[in-house]
Amino acid sequence: MSDARDRLRQYLEQRREMGESEFVLDSMSVDDALKVLASGATRAAPPAPVRSSGDGPPARGAPAELPRASRTEGVTEDWKSIVGAPDGSEADKPKAPKAAKRPKADEPGAPVVIPPELAAAASLADVAKAIAACKACSLSATAINHVPGEGNPNAKFVVVGEAPGATEDELGRPFVGKSGDLLTKILEAIQLKREDVFICNVLKHRPPGNRNPTDPEIAACAPFLLRQLEILQPKVILALGTFAAQTLLKSDSTIGQLRGIEHTYHGIPLVATYHPAALLRNPNWKRPAWEDVQLARRILDRA
Repeated sequence: MSDARDRLRQYLEQRREMGESEFVLDSMSVDDALKVLASGATRAAPPAPVRSSGDGPPARGAPAELPRASRTEGVTEDWKSIVGAPDGSEADKPKAPKAAKRPKADEPGAPVVIPPELAAAASLADVAKAIAACKACSLSATAINHVPGEGNPNAKFVVVGEAPGATEDELGRPFVGKSGDLLTKILEAIQLKREDVFICNVLKHRPPGNRNPTDPEIAACAPFLLRQLEILQPKVILALGTFAAQTLLKSDSTIGQLRGIEHTYHGIPLVATYHPAALLRNPNWKRPAWEDVQLARRILDRA
């Protein structure tokens, strides 16, 4: 009983961290449920708890279940060390979220227009040269290097982050340092090597001081990302972090609401999840991130 109580407490705390204030458990709020758990009080067994689909708090009485991360064949020990994946019976192992589809999020808003000179770029190297020469916004003047992205030119799995940080700007490479190390382990956990995928950011130059990108800067970089995707023709995109997910999906929803569901970006399946830097700060988010990368892997496999 204590193990079940601990798991439920961890889950409720996680939902609260993701910004959700309600959780249907015998008509109790998250805070009320945590108080009951803290006091050790017992209640009659509640109906199956409700899991939000990502569109906000669920309607009361709607059928759902606790999110469970399924076991992928060949899961490496590396991921167990990252997310603390439990050992034990299969009944205790969480199941991965279903690939429920949302309406296409890339339909509303102004379309991304690729200028003729960029449309003529025939390879990722050509796009990188165009990024190096870009003066469409002020970021190129303050950055040390452009960071176009790197990886397999034939990759079918693409990882998209927000923008280069200080180390990325210095080296001209995306996702290096602690976040990059964690991303490499995450990819290995779903049997992908870093060199198997293509890794890039929405922005191709670092904003000064890692400040939030402006709308004009996002608009200036959008054609480069889209042209990269046109050349790659990937089977799935993994968007890392709130900014990348909101920008690509043209949404103001939280990452907690956007994750766990299959979206599309210009017709390409997209899965949003937490940024590796956020996972380093918030270990409780590693389990849902594991669910998300498994979902992205299944989309890749079905293709």
